[in-house]
Amino acid sequence: MTLEQITSLLKAFDESSASRLKYTCGEEQITLEKAVAQSAVVCAPAVEAAPVVAAVQPAAAPAAAAPAAGATIDAPLVGTFYVASAPGETPFVQPGDTVHKGQTIGLIEAMKMINEIPAPCDCVIESLVAQDGALVGFGDPLFQIREL
Repeated sequence: MTLEQITSLLKAFDESSASRLKYTCGEEQITLEKAVAQSAVVCAPAVEAAPVVAAVQPAAAPAAAAPAAGATIDAPLVGTFYVASAPGETPFVQPGDTVHKGQTIGLIEAMKMINEIPAPCDCVIESLVAQDGALVGFGDPLFQIREL
């Protein structure tokens, strides 16, 4: 790959909204990643939705099960989400676990850096939304929780 091609690729990546790019041509490989600003994870109070009256439609297929109304703990940055410190290790938390504010509940690897995900409040882990080893984006829900 020539310097002009690399420069052109860098410019196009910089101007795009993509946060990661992996380019392979033969034995040459280039991986580009943009830094993503971290923001604090905030637990929002659970809000009950007001009942909605809708017209009944005969033979309507049931809607797909949506996550229960409640708070979530969202990804503070883009990266690979892990539920344990190493493959085969016990997960930090499992559904039904009670956790305290600041307790590590997961990890996100971003740009070869491991970032701990702390519980933002005392809560019960209702369900795991993101899968272990999945690429998560900023704001993607990781856990469904019930605040204490």
